[in-house]
Amino acid sequence: MKIALLQGKEQREKVFKPHHLDRLRKLGDVVLNETAGDPSEALLAEVIRDADIAITSWGCGQLTARVLDAAPNLQLVLHAAGTVKPIVTPEIWARGIRVSNATAALGKGVAETALGFTIVSLKDMWRLSRDTREGGWGDGANVREVYDVTIGVVGAGRAGSHYIKLLRQFDVDIVLYDPFVSEAQAREMGARKAELDELLAQSDAISIHLPSLPETQHMFNRDRFARMKDDCVLINTARGSVIDEDALAEELRKGRFFACLDVTEPEPPRADHPFRGLPNVVLTPHIAGAVNNGLQRIAQAVVLEAEAFMDGEPLGGEVRADQLHLLA
Repeated sequence: MKIALLQGKEQREKVFKPHHLDRLRKLGDVVLNETAGDPSEALLAEVIRDADIAITSWGCGQLTARVLDAAPNLQLVLHAAGTVKPIVTPEIWARGIRVSNATAALGKGVAETALGFTIVSLKDMWRLSRDTREGGWGDGANVREVYDVTIGVVGAGRAGSHYIKLLRQFDVDIVLYDPFVSEAQAREMGARKAELDELLAQSDAISIHLPSLPETQHMFNRDRFARMKDDCVLINTARGSVIDEDALAEELRKGRFFACLDVTEPEPPRADHPFRGLPNVVLTPHIAGAVNNGLQRIAQAVVLEAEAFMDGEPLGGEVRADQLHLLA
């Protein structure tokens, strides 16, 4: 069994530590791309030659027919990143090669960040901290515990479903909008299924976990912001494209609710973007997923997936061709 890691040296070393590579070496011969930078098609073909398993990540280009021709026995592509769209081609599916990604590992980090935003924002810590730093001593009149409140979750993919799992540790009402999840599935997850307008009207905090698709473009717009409760907390750790930012800035100027945005459209927002100056917005630079030591969670997921494949077990992150239109 030959396992080829196709990503450039710097990218590989950010994600995979020596102990991860040692575990892969127990499964077969491991070939590394020791070249700096994103690999070219020719380099991909060279590194993948005669491999049975290929591991890709951010910066790897598409696995074209030319690349795949160099590995006629290739059985599995493990993508040490989120969406597989940058690397998959019709040739992969035509040749019966299985594909798996690490969105579950990424989703855990995103969900944990969203939970942190939820707790801190309901506690009004952002504003209280600022006021205290400026010499005040707030009375906590706007503080809310994560108790007996309604939390709206928009999208129950890897991140959204893990966020729901984390929320189940609290005494809260969890409301879910996801047209691809049935009422029974929502109940099994620990949530109550609702239409989006119902969720907007009921929720004290709303966490967005939607992929960036044509169908989700500016899903959160002026009309939907108007349906949200006063003092609601809006959290976006998904993609900036799901929010109409002009409409959100207009609504935030009214001071009706608070927003925590880890993503914007584009990134970063321009220097004079209203989000940078509004007091009821917290901006973070797209850190909700895997960053620094969190990247090793991706490596761990890839190693476990490779071990499962070798043992003939199901792949937790497997992606099928017919799922691509639903994926980010």
